[in-house]
Amino acid sequence: MSATPTIAFDAARCDGCGECMKACQVAKSDDGRPAQSRIRIVRDDETGSWGIAQCRQCGDPRCASVCPAAALAKGGDGVVAWDAGRCVNCLICTAGCTYGGIAFSAAEGHVVKCDQCAGAPQCVAACRRGALRYVTAAKLYNRWGELEDLFVPGLGGCQGCNTELIMRHALRRIGPNTVLATPPGCIPGMGSVGYNGMLGCKVPVFHPLLTNTASMLTGIRRQFKRKGRDVTALALAGDGGAGDVGFQSLSGAAERGEQILFVCVDNEGYMNTGAQRSGSTTYGAWTATTPIGEAARGKTQEAKNLPLLMMWHGCEYVATASTAFMEDFYAKLEAALDASGRGFAYLHLYSPCTSGWRFPSAANVEVARKAVETNFAVLWEYRRSHGLRLSRDIDEPAPVVDYLKLLGKFGHLDAAQVAHIQAHVDRQAQVLRELARAGCGADAVG
Repeated sequence: MSATPTIAFDAARCDGCGECMKACQVAKSDDGRPAQSRIRIVRDDETGSWGIAQCRQCGDPRCASVCPAAALAKGGDGVVAWDAGRCVNCLICTAGCTYGGIAFSAAEGHVVKCDQCAGAPQCVAACRRGALRYVTAAKLYNRWGELEDLFVPGLGGCQGCNTELIMRHALRRIGPNTVLATPPGCIPGMGSVGYNGMLGCKVPVFHPLLTNTASMLTGIRRQFKRKGRDVTALALAGDGGAGDVGFQSLSGAAERGEQILFVCVDNEGYMNTGAQRSGSTTYGAWTATTPIGEAARGKTQEAKNLPLLMMWHGCEYVATASTAFMEDFYAKLEAALDASGRGFAYLHLYSPCTSGWRFPSAANVEVARKAVETNFAVLWEYRRSHGLRLSRDIDEPAPVVDYLKLLGKFGHLDAAQVAHIQAHVDRQAQVLRELARAGCGADAVG
């Protein structure tokens, strides 16, 4: 069974402007006069919010099952299609649809419904607030869904943690011809190196010290190469094992151009041992070692920008990614895997921590998304040959307070601290904007 694209609606972003309906009316017109919109914006007077009536392209469409003329059927593209030649205008489909997604048009003389505009929905293009999104991530499942999961079931991560998502997706794509290093931290803690004599991973995996992950992978990669075997030398490390304790070996391997794919899963602290601060912890954040009290107000230093530090090493490839944007993550994983065959590739993944950051386990993806939408975590990639490129527009971000208010570790912040973080986020975004405009590439770095 394949997955298909869909139009997703975010009620919190909708202001009821109606531009989506106007765009649909124009797109569906065949005689120059506006047609009936296939999407309708509806106001809930009790809550003051907006909702939509639109075809959801259901997996088991009720409209099709009740149609006595078999005029509706779900196609291989995921769209529930209407056949004018079969339709008898009985309107039973309109009663069968729970979502009001199919309706009779008096002007057109038959029922009308969304067909996603052949993969380019005009309502989505017209929505200026991002309340409508055309979600195409299903193609990832269709392309990679049959690949083997190289971690065994039952890893012991915290509820809601996205690190397991990162681990399983990365190994599924990179494949079994891999040697994996997981230094001390959440990744081996949840069982990648196993417990009770049982291995948690289906590829060779070792557990280096925090200090020597990249140097050990260097030796392993070179030894396999001497034996004529081309393997992927992969590290899955936390921010402590990458940017703090492990930075000396990481920096050395990057400077030498070792053929390694190093993935940093950044949860902004030493979460596996009690949520202590790291060099990646944000200014103002509560941790076990940056407490809140009469005098102490969280961490007093800015977080180090590890991805930029790696870029200035002149690596073959450097990128930032987030599990809230899986298509972008997969594209960068592909690029990093390819680059690791020529030199050092570094992929930095922002990984919200449900326990250490103090937010509900169900909110992980929303926290990750909001970090990107506020420019708190900017998505970009660097290639030696082409320089730095922004992966998504950063010119109209949401205010950073929209992100901070989701996290308990920032619950104590006063107005001055929030303003401080906003100013820092703006400066970091401007640096990246200028680097991208300058086409900062191999010549500038190397």
